[in-house]
This record gives sequence, C-alpha cells and structure tokens, in this order.
Amino acid sequence: MNGDETLSYTLRINGTDHEVRDARYTETLIEVLRYRLALTGTKQACEEGECGACTVLIDGQPVNACVELAAEAAGSEILTIEGYNRPDGLLTPLQQALVKHAGVQCGYCIPGFILAAEAFLNEHPNATVDDIREGIDGNLCRCTGYSAIINAIAEVAGANHAS
Repeated sequence: MNGDETLSYTLRINGTDHEVRDARYTETLIEVLRYRLALTGTKQACEEGECGACTVLIDGQPVNACVELAAEAAGSEILTIEGYNRPDGLLTPLQQALVKHAGVQCGYCIPGFILAAEAFLNEHPNATVDDIREGIDGNLCRCTGYSAIINAIAEVAGANHAS
C-alpha cells in the first residue's frame, strides 16, 4: 500500500460498530478514537507506547493505542474508558476505590490505569501488592506517587478474596 491509498473498515468499540472511511493505513488507534470518532477519554501523551495514558483493551488485553494501527484492530472488540463506565452513571468498584484512596489527582493517566488494572485483575483476581506493582508497570503517573493507585487496585483484589 502506498502513502496515497486509503481504506475503509469497521471498528467495534464499546459494543458499537463504527465505520472508518477514507483512512490512511498509518493512522493509529488513538488518532481514530480521538479525532475521527470523538472518543476523547483515551488520552494522547507520549505517542511512543511508553506511558500507558492511551491504554485501551482489545479483546480484553491492554494495548497502547498510540502505537496500534487502527486498521489492525478491525475485527476485534475494543473497550475504551467510555465503554468501561457504567450506563447508570455509578462508579465501578475500581473507580470507587481510586476515589477513596485519592488515586486521582490531575486525572490524565487514570483512564489508562483503569483499563490496565481491569485487564490485570481479570487475569489475576487475587493479586498481591507486589503482583499489582508489576502488573501496572507500563502505566506512568506524575502526580500520585503510585501508592494510592496501587492501594486502590489492591482493595479491589482484596474484595475478590472475600467473594
């Protein structure tokens, strides 16, 4: 494919199909989410796959949307923070724990942390604090110092122990 060619494809995002037309193959998922589909909850930061602010889930796995080609995600189920939020407006247990532990300061990194933590907890429901530290190491925060975020995720994991 040369640089002048475009393509069209369908992305399934948060349970809804979105047609993407006349797209360049080189468009990243973050570009399509934010600028074509106005799903701005996914944050654009480093654009190098290093900070995790743009984390979305593709087929349940955390992916840096800034380095994922949007066309490559066609045929997969994409979950953004807009789809993670509950339809009734109430906070999820993870969101409640982040508020309780003051894990949200400026908030820029939080959508990526929430989705990364959700995927991690789905695979490791009884995670320890050390497991959590390792499991979220691809997400950076400049405000909280991580303790509050880790404590919030650990609270949710602890609730999983009690179930």
